[in-house]
Amino acid sequence: MVQWKKLFGLDNQDHHGFRDEMRRLLPSNTDDLVPSAMPPAAVTKVALRLKYQIEQVVPYELEEWKVTKANSPVITRKVIRTAKEAAGKEHEACVVYCLLVCYRWFKRQANIEPWDADLLNVRAVACEVLAKQLIELEEDQEYLLQDLLLKRYSILVNGEETEPANAVERAVDLHALRVIGSSGYQKCISYLWKGWLIQDDQYPSNFIAWDNKANTNYWDHFDPDRMRAPVYQNAVQIFFSIFFLALYTCAINTINSTGDLDVVEGVLYLMTAGFIFDEVAKFWKVGRYYIGFWNVFNSTLYALLCVSFITRLIALGHPVGDAGGQRRKFNELSYNFLAFSAPMFWMRLLLYLDTIRFFGAMLVVLKVMMKESLIFFALLIIIMIGFLQAFIGLDQIDDNARVTSFIMQAMLNSVMQSPDFDGFENFAPPFGLILYYVFTFVVMVVLLNILIALYNSAYADITDNAIDEYMALFSQKTLQFVRAPDENVFIAPFNLVEVFCLIITFEWWMPTARYERLNNYVMGFLYSPLLCITAYIETKQAHRVKRNRRHGERDEDTTEEWEQMANEVDFESDGWAKKVEGTKPNVETDVAVVEIRELREQVEELKKMVSGGRGKEEGG
Repeated sequence: MVQWKKLFGLDNQDHHGFRDEMRRLLPSNTDDLVPSAMPPAAVTKVALRLKYQIEQVVPYELEEWKVTKANSPVITRKVIRTAKEAAGKEHEACVVYCLLVCYRWFKRQANIEPWDADLLNVRAVACEVLAKQLIELEEDQEYLLQDLLLKRYSILVNGEETEPANAVERAVDLHALRVIGSSGYQKCISYLWKGWLIQDDQYPSNFIAWDNKANTNYWDHFDPDRMRAPVYQNAVQIFFSIFFLALYTCAINTINSTGDLDVVEGVLYLMTAGFIFDEVAKFWKVGRYYIGFWNVFNSTLYALLCVSFITRLIALGHPVGDAGGQRRKFNELSYNFLAFSAPMFWMRLLLYLDTIRFFGAMLVVLKVMMKESLIFFALLIIIMIGFLQAFIGLDQIDDNARVTSFIMQAMLNSVMQSPDFDGFENFAPPFGLILYYVFTFVVMVVLLNILIALYNSAYADITDNAIDEYMALFSQKTLQFVRAPDENVFIAPFNLVEVFCLIITFEWWMPTARYERLNNYVMGFLYSPLLCITAYIETKQAHRVKRNRRHGERDEDTTEEWEQMANEVDFESDGWAKKVEGTKPNVETDVAVVEIRELREQVEELKKMVSGGRGKEEGG
C-alpha cells in the first residue's frame, strides 16, 4: 500500500519541534518552576552519547522488524546495558528522557535529509525500542514512576535551557507509540488518572505520591483537592456535557412564540457563558498553542449560541405584538440559530467519550482523516480558481456577478458528484462544455480518488495500531487534566462561581492562605454530592490496597479467575513443570540457528571420534 503520509511528508512527528522543547508544558499560577534534576548541559551530553550509540548500533538501513521484534539482534541486552551507562550510575534516570530527545532529533533530521529518511527513521525506532526496554526491565516501581518517568530535565537549544519536562510528557508530545504502549508507562498513566500520583501544592509541575491511598477512613477521602484527579474531572465533564445536551433538547422542543426566556434557556445560556470563560482562560494562560480541532469546534458552537442569545435579546427589545413584527422575526431567527447548532451539540459529546476504546480509536481515525484531507482541499481550491477564471472569461455577455454565482454553484455540484452540464452550452460553444467536462473528470475521477486513497491509508494506519493509538489518546487526555493551568479545579460552569464570587470579590485583597482556604470551602460545597461518592469508592480501594500490601502484591492488583486457585496447585511437586520444561520450544533463538548449533555439536563429536580412532590405530 502506498504510504501517503510519507509521500507528502506528513509522517513527521516533530511538527511541533522546537516549540515543544521551549514552551512551558505545565502552566500554573506559581511563578517558580521545578529546575532540571540534572544540569541541562550534562543532559545534552548524555543525549549526544546515546545518539552516537544508536548511530553505531544501526550503521546502515535495516528492516524495521529486525529492530522491533522481541528478541532483536540489534537491541540486545548488551546495548541496553551500555545505554544505561551513558549517564553514569548517579543519573541513570535521565536516559529514557534523553532517548526521546534523540528520537526527536532523528525524526527532525529525516525531515531535513530526505535521502537518508529510511535510515534515520529506523534509528528513531531504535530509540523508541530501547526506551521501552529500559522502562519494562525496571523492577523498582517507585524508581520507575518518580525518577525514570516523572523526573524533569532540560537540554540546551541554541545555548538556552528548555523548559523542564519529563519522559511521560515528551512521549505524548512526540506520539512515541512504542514507549506509550509499554507496561511501566501505562502504569504511570493509570496512577495519574486515578490520582495516586498528584501535583505538589508548592510546585504544581512536580508529582508526588498520594498519601491516603491505603487510608480506610471515609472522611479523609472527602477532600475537594481530590477533584484534581483526572478520573473525577472527566466524570464531571461528562455529566455537564449530557446535562447541557438535555437542556438544549428541552429548549429546542419547547419554543416560546412570545420570545420570552424561560428557566431552561436561561440555564443553557449561563452554562454557555461558563464554557466560553473556560476556553478564554485556557487560551490566555497557554497561548496560541492551545488551539486545536476541538477548541475551534467548541468555539464555533459557542459563537452560534451567542448569536442566538443576542438575537433573542434584540427580540425582547421590541414590544409584544409590535406592528412591524420585529419581535417575532428576531425570535424566529434566534431559534433558527439554535436549531442549526443541533449536530454540533451531539458531536461535542464525542469529545468526552474518548476514554471508551471504540470512540477513542474512531476519533483518532477522524482526526487523521481531517488532517490528510487538507491535501485534497488544497488541490481542489487551486483547480477551482483556474477553471472559474476560464469560465468567466468565456462568457462576455452576461453580468459577471450573476455568472460567477451560477458557475460556483455548478462547480460545487460537480464536487458533490451531481454535475449540471446543460447550463454550459451557452459558454462560447464548444469550449465551455468541453471545459466543464474536463473539470468534472479531474474532480470526480482524479481528486476524489486521491481523497479516498488518503482516507484508506489513514484508516489502515490507525486500525493496525488501534490499541496503541487508544493508549496514546488516553495518555494525552490524562496529561491534559494534570496540565490544567489552575491549582483550584473549578470545572465549567462552576468557573463562573470562581470568577464572579471569588476572584473579583476576594482575591485582590484577601491574604493568600485565607483565600486558599475559602476556595477549599467553596469547592467542597459545590462538589459535595460527587465527593460523597468518590470518598466511598476510594475507601473501598483503600481496603483492597491494604489487603494487597499484606499479601506482598502491587497496590493496584486484583484477583482474577485464573488466580483464585493458584495457591492450591504446585507444578514443581507433581512433575508438571519438569514435563513442560522438557517439551517447550526455544523461541529465543531462530530454528535454523538452533539446528546449525546442533549440527556443529554433532560434527565436533564426530571429529573427536575420528581423532580418537586414529590415535588407537597409531598406538597399535
